[in-house]
Amino acid sequence: MYAIANISGKQYKVEAGSTLLVDRLNAEVGDSVSFPVMLTVDGAKVKAGNPVIKDVVAMAKVVAHVQDKKITVFKYKPKKNERKKQGHRQPYTKITIESIG
Repeated sequence: MYAIANISGKQYKVEAGSTLLVDRLNAEVGDSVSFPVMLTVDGAKVKAGNPVIKDVVAMAKVVAHVQDKKITVFKYKPKKNERKKQGHRQPYTKITIESIG
């Protein structure tokens, strides 16, 4: 069985026991969080919500807060001596889906 859950405004395919990297959540490591489910698929049985299925949530546990690898942004304008170098590391939260339902 798997489901499509709405996590931080994005849709993710989740299964019990799966691990995901999602946008940074405002939760501590070890906390349990729940997300609304938009669609569930159990074999040939499909159940869709409008927009979410009532009484069905995906329960997850926060494993860690991590950052993606650093990217370098370099902007310049030729012949103008204008240069700007900037780096960015996107913050993520690593979660493990415990149950759906």
